[in-house]
Amino acid sequence: MAMLSFLGTLFLVILVFNLMIVVHEWGHFLAARWRGLRVDKFYVWFGKPLWKKKINGVEYGLGSIPFGGFVALPQMAPMGGLEGEVDQDNLPPITPLDKAIVAFAGPLFSFLLACAFAVLVWQVGKPQSEMHTTTVVGDVAAEGPAGKAGIKAGDIIKTVDGHPVKRFEGLVDSVRWSMVASEGDTIPFEVERPGEGLLKFDVDPKAWPELDKEEKEEKASWWSTIFKRPELRDVGLIGQMTPMVNMVMPNSPADDAGLQAEDLVLRADGQPLRSLRTLGRYIEDKPGKSVQLDIERAGKPLTLTLTPRIPDKNNMKDVGDKKEYAMIGVQWDSSGKRTVVRPGPSPAEQITDAVKHMGALVTKLLSPKSDLSPAHMSGPIGVGHNYYKLFQLQDGWRLVLWFSVIFNVNLAIMNMMPFPVLDGGHITMAAMEAIRRKPPQGRLLEYVQTACALLLFGFLIFVTVKDTGDFFGGNKGDGKSLEIEWLPKEKRPATP
Repeated sequence: MAMLSFLGTLFLVILVFNLMIVVHEWGHFLAARWRGLRVDKFYVWFGKPLWKKKINGVEYGLGSIPFGGFVALPQMAPMGGLEGEVDQDNLPPITPLDKAIVAFAGPLFSFLLACAFAVLVWQVGKPQSEMHTTTVVGDVAAEGPAGKAGIKAGDIIKTVDGHPVKRFEGLVDSVRWSMVASEGDTIPFEVERPGEGLLKFDVDPKAWPELDKEEKEEKASWWSTIFKRPELRDVGLIGQMTPMVNMVMPNSPADDAGLQAEDLVLRADGQPLRSLRTLGRYIEDKPGKSVQLDIERAGKPLTLTLTPRIPDKNNMKDVGDKKEYAMIGVQWDSSGKRTVVRPGPSPAEQITDAVKHMGALVTKLLSPKSDLSPAHMSGPIGVGHNYYKLFQLQDGWRLVLWFSVIFNVNLAIMNMMPFPVLDGGHITMAAMEAIRRKPPQGRLLEYVQTACALLLFGFLIFVTVKDTGDFFGGNKGDGKSLEIEWLPKEKRPATP
């Protein structure tokens, strides 16, 4: 079953990914037919053809490599260095306007597809977690920069680096993005603290405890440098996320007390719980002591009392902090179940947010003061992996629609950049041709185009290496994982 689920999800990822690339190429194809250009081929997928057929002078085909597609237009900018020589003398001339229209049609169709996805999101709704709807701080790393500056759990963040924020996580107007995109030596925070009003903090993102020798060696290794992405700014804050039970382990304290899957744990001994870290820290030093939990089950309040204890069998002394601590025997939800399907943002809002984020991202990538770099970008593997993870979530198909809005807007904008071999490069050369009244040609042009194409391929390889590193590259550790077992009452060791 697991393999069938994996293959089914993989098929959906390939289907969605290829749909967006083929629609982009379909824009070029329709514009070329409209403007009377010669179209040699229109292929879905690359590689050796599995099927092909010539219709009205166009060879349609299905490639053997299940990724993307292409349309062959020999009257566009010559690419003899990459595609082989084409006899330009036998091709009827086309105007610079024709070239610009055909080049622009691809990004236009990507943008229109983004609009179509945005309408669907508007109609079916978008799942959102607490961290996407609030700016309340859920937990603060005790030794992190934010903790040292004085920010506390429960604070409501109003602005970060001078920018008003509406949510903790998200593309724009979020706490996370504003932290990552900041460029100063310190990050100004404005927070509202219940009972104290508006407070201001200057947080030094570098004020983390010094790494130990092992961590320094790990960071300095060439292997981790190749695969790992550079670290982004982080001050040790996470947004509020009420703990939700995913599974209760048999014979555990939670099982004995009657805790159930999908219970929301609101308070422990009257103290509000805003994150799993808060609950974990509260429980771990209370072995054998009763803890009263206020929970919400199917919308109704309920109070349970349980007694945390050290698992009856465990290997805690061999992993992590190498010490034993009390637990209650629950696997908490970290996969996105704790979401609410809210009315989707309007199409205009979705498109505007995507454009704003893409503009901000490009600006930060070009800024010498920003921590963001091309190493943080993703290629096909990274995008496909993200789609795979979204499909795994409850109501993930809705998130896939939303992410497709972002992806297609990015695809449209990136392709409009005036870089040879991109659509924006073709438009730039068409403009130059209109001004000079003759097309750019010659070996120099081919050399420039070939060099730019190789740079693009090199960049794709570079980000693919980083994408691969997100899976396994440069990971440290001895490979040991936590193993625990809870025994029935009659088999548990006697306690003093």
